[in-house]
Amino acid sequence: MANAQPVRIVRHGVVDSTSERAFAELAAGRARHGDVHVAAAQTKGRGRLGRNWHSPAGEGLFASFVLRPERAWNPAALTIALGLATLDAVRALGLDGASLKWPNDVVVRGAKLAGVLAETRDLDPRNPAYVAGIGINVRQRAFPPELCAERPVTSLALCGIEATVEDALRELVEALPRRCAEIEEDVGRLEADFLRAAGLERGHVRVEVASGTITGVLARFSVAHGIAVRREAEPEARFALEHVRGLVAV
Repeated sequence: MANAQPVRIVRHGVVDSTSERAFAELAAGRARHGDVHVAAAQTKGRGRLGRNWHSPAGEGLFASFVLRPERAWNPAALTIALGLATLDAVRALGLDGASLKWPNDVVVRGAKLAGVLAETRDLDPRNPAYVAGIGINVRQRAFPPELCAERPVTSLALCGIEATVEDALRELVEALPRRCAEIEEDVGRLEADFLRAAGLERGHVRVEVASGTITGVLARFSVAHGIAVRREAEPEARFALEHVRGLVAV
């Protein structure tokens, strides 16, 4: 990990995207490992698969972390670490029943509470830099109909947690460095904690990949070596994690 430094929180009013602000600071040579860009609202917040992230003023946490480790990280390990850090943060606020949906959405009874998007641009292995955009629905009591039609969504407030955006930021700033440290120091813990957080520890899974859907027993889950699924009367199916589109317990 990069040397520990005091966290710098860069606060914005209304911006296009906190991740775009973080990338702009990287391009200008001003970004430091651990910097956090936080906005009151976003006009172009985004999640996985190019989806927009609903970013109303004052109701959610919209934050992007600059990560500049000493060596490039395994992308799957980073993805899992960020999801677990976000889950740790909402649990620290008192939320029971939250879990992870592949690869790093935080959900409550199937409704999305928080999302994570890790990005890098023109990654130089000699000087790696990532931006981790994290959105947590905190105080929302209602969501646009078009968003609800796309997928179930929820917030801490709707789950009975009366936290503030600053509360969520504080817990996330505390949790994220711990989980990122495990990328280098204890990746086995990341793997085991992810399996528990996603309800996959019992072993029977359904895996979605480009070629179709596979069901069987999860024989291996490794950020370095991917997953292996044992099937009856068929060869063991093996996939790198970056090729997995969906992974759920059955």
